[in-house]
Amino acid sequence: MADEHHDHDQGLGADLVKIEAQLERRSVLRLLALSGAGLAATACGGGGGSSSSGTATSTPSAAAAANATPSACVVMGGETEGPYPADGSNSSNGVVRNVLATSGVVRADIRSSFGGVSTNTAAGVKLTLAIQLVNTSSSCAPLAGYAIYIWHCTQAGQYSLYDLPNENYLRGVLVTDSSGTATFTTIFPGCYSGRWPHIHFEIYPSLPVASSYVNKKLTSQFAMPAAACSTVYNGASGYTASISNFARISITTDNVFGDNSSDQIAAMTPAITGDIANGLSANVVVGILPG
Repeated sequence: MADEHHDHDQGLGADLVKIEAQLERRSVLRLLALSGAGLAATACGGGGGSSSSGTATSTPSAAAAANATPSACVVMGGETEGPYPADGSNSSNGVVRNVLATSGVVRADIRSSFGGVSTNTAAGVKLTLAIQLVNTSSSCAPLAGYAIYIWHCTQAGQYSLYDLPNENYLRGVLVTDSSGTATFTTIFPGCYSGRWPHIHFEIYPSLPVASSYVNKKLTSQFAMPAAACSTVYNGASGYTASISNFARISITTDNVFGDNSSDQIAAMTPAITGDIANGLSANVVVGILPG
């Protein structure tokens, strides 16, 4: 598959009782006040650079602009799910991986394993990711009640349930609220050899059907901004391998993002602010055509 990096019984039923509370959760994305000189870079810049202050700031992407001006939003392009989706579409060592069928997968904080797999928590710089889903065929109106599944690698570039078969952290599902937003708490992903740092996601029309990949409306990936990558990898512990991997990759040489236009990459790149000590905040708009 294009991504080069090398079951459960209760389903989502046990999670449905949580949805009313999930829908009441409104997205609050607070841009942290930045002092001193931030790291200046475009959202699609190449690897390299560092910040001694541990502060990351990226030029607002087209997605961020869409959030401010709904008429500017565009349909998000699709990308491969890669080898590690754990959505029922593939297997590892002969076992079908479908975390979507695990009770507890509906959660805002995806940093720890759940459902009795283990109690371990993935280490890394805290990242609050707010994803707003909008209808591009209806003046970019927010889409409430959709389910968003995200997953990504650890700070060391490994995927739970595949590289780490005894963990299922850094995976989770949320339902969009009345503003079309789902806000996850996770860690900043590492950079492994051959891939630009990224976060995978799938969109489902509702939670009840979000138990298998066959019902998804969109599969794609978010490209992490170069400024934030440089700040985290050079300033936080645990990301040592990411420094050299990131230096050898660029958006244009990435085997997933490399064939996209600059506008497409901008739409896939979250706007990120914050710092290592207090955590990073990310904001991105995903436009889809319902139906």
